[in-house]
Amino acid sequence: MRLISVAFVCLALAIFQPMGLAELGGMVYVHLLAILMLGVAMCYVTELLVKYILRMPATLDNGVNYIIKRNLRFQLINTPLEALLICTYFHYPMSAIGAPDPLSPMGFLKTLLLLAFCSFAIGLYWRYKFRSRYLALELEETKRLNERLHTMQQQAELRAAAARAAQPATPHDEPAQPSPLAQATPAIVLTGTTSETVTVQLDHLLYIEAVGNYSKVFQWSDGQVRCDMLRATSRQMEEDLRVCPTIIRCHRAFLVNLHQVEQIVTHAGAMQLVLCHTHESIPVSRSRMSAVKQAVRC
Repeated sequence: MRLISVAFVCLALAIFQPMGLAELGGMVYVHLLAILMLGVAMCYVTELLVKYILRMPATLDNGVNYIIKRNLRFQLINTPLEALLICTYFHYPMSAIGAPDPLSPMGFLKTLLLLAFCSFAIGLYWRYKFRSRYLALELEETKRLNERLHTMQQQAELRAAAARAAQPATPHDEPAQPSPLAQATPAIVLTGTTSETVTVQLDHLLYIEAVGNYSKVFQWSDGQVRCDMLRATSRQMEEDLRVCPTIIRCHRAFLVNLHQVEQIVTHAGAMQLVLCHTHESIPVSRSRMSAVKQAVRC
């Protein structure tokens, strides 16, 4: 990508020949070849500045808008550096033939304007390429996440069926003792800051929504969604539900049960979790997107 971008700049220099480059004759193409190699090296220097100074590593995890923003920062730093590099390089051969010094303010300004035009054209091209490439990768990753999500849910159903099959038969006059497998996903009692409590079957929990100082607990019960409200923060709910690793935080205001997620939907860097039974869409914040993906992959 950087090689193509610098080659485009060298082509523009060969066509427009600013700073009186035409006076170098055929040697200008030899110098432009050297500029091509030095320009690519300067791109790597700019990459390090963007990564370690601006703290913006090259990653596809943060969405296409992050990529576009990062490339804009790259161009704002790289364009004046490349202009300074070109003017400094041509300072010596142009001085040898008595031509105007490219390092003069006017020469630097002309070079900077030409590179700014090139950066704008290149930016439009790579913006389109990156968006198309990212959307294709996003679609493929979403497909793999949904496959893994369904596999995880099928494995949970098989474990539940095995637990029920392992339950020993007991006489009618003796109470059945649940096996350890059957207790893998028990009910749990959630308590708030008041005396109110909510009993939740972990398998049937859909999601928990934070509303101010209260938490709404949604679970599937008797063929319908039941909503209970507790005076407690979602952070408290998250601590109480750590016993179930499939219940994760996907948003500042939402905890969701991955076993009750029907489908993962992504579009242009945004992710939503479509729930079973209700087909509601729960948003996933950008800061929690990697954690949700990791939870599904595990």
